[in-house]
Amino acid sequence: MSAPYLCPGCKTNRTRFNIIEQVAKSVKKNPQTGEVLEEYAEEIISPMHLQYKGPDVRIQCAACGIIEDEISFIKRAEYNKSS
Repeated sequence: MSAPYLCPGCKTNRTRFNIIEQVAKSVKKNPQTGEVLEEYAEEIISPMHLQYKGPDVRIQCAACGIIEDEISFIKRAEYNKSS
């Protein structure tokens, strides 16, 4: 998060962002009621349940509202260094 950002959507914002920290919780739900039947601990997960492998952090541009992976904002800033 110490790298410069540039919004890949509006391509003008370099200063105002919302950092969204994602915390995945593995659960098993009742298909009829939606009630949570079981919560899986990270180290004890069902063989039929894939663990979350997405990013821990997402970034939202506070000017246009687009939400993307952090790398999108970093790469856009690298690409437009001279601007």
